[in-house]
Amino acid sequence: MRPSILHPLFADVVTLPGVGPKIAALMAKAAGPRIVDLLLTPPTGLIDRSQRPTAAEAEPGARVTMRLKVDSHDPSPAKRRPYKVLCSDPTGFVTLVFFHARRDYLEKVLPVGEERLISGLLEDYGGAKQIAHPDHIVDPAHADELPLFEPVYPLTAGLHQSTMTKAMGAALSHAPDLPEWQETTWLAAQRWTGWREALRTLHRPDGPGATAPSSPARQRLAFDELLANQLTLALVRAARRKAPGRILKGDGELRRKAAANLPFKLTDAQRVTLKEINADMASPERMVRLVQGDVGSGKTLVAFFAMVAAVESGAQAALMAPTEILAHQHMKSLAPLADAVGVTIEALTGSDKAEARAAKRNGVARGYVNIVIGTHALFQEGVEFHDLGLVVVDEQHRFGVRQRLALADKGPQPDTLVMTATPIPRTLALTAYGDMDVSAIREKPPGRKPVTTRTIPLERLDEVIAAVARAMDKGEQVYWVCPLVEESDVVALTAAETRYEELRARFGDAVGIVHGKMTSAAKDAAMRAFYEGALKLLIATTVIEVGVDAPNATAIVVEHAERFGLAQLHQLRGRVGRGDKPGACLLLYKSPLGETAKARLSILRESEDGFRLAEEDLRLRGAGDLLGSAQSGMPRFRVADVSVHGELLKAARDDAELIVRSDPKLKSERGRALLTLLHLFERSEATKLLSAG
Repeated sequence: MRPSILHPLFADVVTLPGVGPKIAALMAKAAGPRIVDLLLTPPTGLIDRSQRPTAAEAEPGARVTMRLKVDSHDPSPAKRRPYKVLCSDPTGFVTLVFFHARRDYLEKVLPVGEERLISGLLEDYGGAKQIAHPDHIVDPAHADELPLFEPVYPLTAGLHQSTMTKAMGAALSHAPDLPEWQETTWLAAQRWTGWREALRTLHRPDGPGATAPSSPARQRLAFDELLANQLTLALVRAARRKAPGRILKGDGELRRKAAANLPFKLTDAQRVTLKEINADMASPERMVRLVQGDVGSGKTLVAFFAMVAAVESGAQAALMAPTEILAHQHMKSLAPLADAVGVTIEALTGSDKAEARAAKRNGVARGYVNIVIGTHALFQEGVEFHDLGLVVVDEQHRFGVRQRLALADKGPQPDTLVMTATPIPRTLALTAYGDMDVSAIREKPPGRKPVTTRTIPLERLDEVIAAVARAMDKGEQVYWVCPLVEESDVVALTAAETRYEELRARFGDAVGIVHGKMTSAAKDAAMRAFYEGALKLLIATTVIEVGVDAPNATAIVVEHAERFGLAQLHQLRGRVGRGDKPGACLLLYKSPLGETAKARLSILRESEDGFRLAEEDLRLRGAGDLLGSAQSGMPRFRVADVSVHGELLKAARDDAELIVRSDPKLKSERGRALLTLLHLFERSEATKLLSAG
């Protein structure tokens, strides 16, 4: 139950004065539908109206505030022409311009012969300075009505800054005086104010740096959000430690047999990770471990050995993949090894025919099937396990928490192993996987071919197409990635469908296409045709970022590479060079490149270390952009920016661990205040949800 003191914050924005249903709908798009959403939307910038340049000093292109005398009105003789008001100071002239103006109103607010403080965007129009529709017109006698520092908020089409500012002022009056959940000595050491005062400072700034991520008010509110996140994860972890797990400790015979049947030795990194996993599984506590491994580091093999350990203990294991093609790929690569050690393995997907599906489900339910590989079909109601001991989730960020928990509920407290091929920056890993133990496979198996990375301007597109033709003539396969599915009037980028039509006209039926707007069946069919060699050139969006492993694919072309993040480009590059031939990654970019894009592409050329690239991506792009693309399973913060507030995140983690040790039920005075914090950031439901897994 949400504390009653928070009820005013969770009211709809339509309850604010001046906000009708139409404006409320726009605000919901820009910030959110409730008052708390407004208050937790930090300004994106600040307008400084404290400076008072003269007409001569004021620079066009800047927002300026000037004290001007109204000289004359020049009403428009025609409706379509603007109404002009001529103003001046001793140094020069400025014209105020109004479209669709009401003369009586303008004559009232801008009386001839009197001075006014005028604030707005100064423009140069034919050599003359003008301000169209000033932001503020204020009588100097009431100069205190002009905000010296005005926050700028994110908007959407039809929503004006002034409307947002007024609504934010009204929202502040709904902010209650909440009990202090921060530790008092920590607050004093940071020189932070209380929660409500910090909100007021953020939305009514008193200086040029008041809204910056490094400002005390923003830091205080960011720490609140990070503490809510870390406390939730700490509570989940504590609950899981108390929940009875099961000991899965086999005799090692099947694992030794599997190792003997490998054509190569496991890497040191794989062996260390398996040692950690085996120790977790042999413990009476329930395992929830994240395995991060770069592209091609051998995570699937590690997962197989973990699943065999479960089978040795008399239990079953399940591996959940995000797509059918990836599930079948896992099946194809693991089945020979499973057969060699006498372990039964089956793939269970949505495309199975009814009779085959029924037979497989029966085998799983009776325990004849030791290892099951599948997609979300695994956690449907009709699938029952005889004794599910280990759940492996591949590409965690492609699944929602509910899906992972639904599969974990199929067995008596099964251990959970989560895998991701997208290395996660250390700070971001804390926010999303702080309830898990983490292993990292940083070493690649011997024999993995390097991928040559080149950056090429789009002007040389014909040369790239010619290179693709040469590769296809040699019997090799090529990926071609575009940033959009279809042409857009808003963004001038090449669409997959357009490039597909152009290249199909040249190469014929050897060209296929796959993108997110296709049905799952159509996507899987296209990817399977490429995997089996029926297609030589696959035009795609980033849906291929995770999944297809075509050993004969030797090149990947990425159009408008400047629009992608480092982690995403690295994942795409990992699609090639997976066979016995070296790979090539051609990054096409549109000139001129911005500094950040230039740095991103340069780092990608230099390094194939996904862990380094993940950290660089966070540094270059910030957490906001990163969370919006490749890291889609990460929590999205409103006030905190992990790329800036990394040290605060570590402090929040330490504080959360201390709280859970000293007050696990949150019964103390501070504990009760922390419950309010969890409800404020809507973490109570997450706590209930996550505590199951």
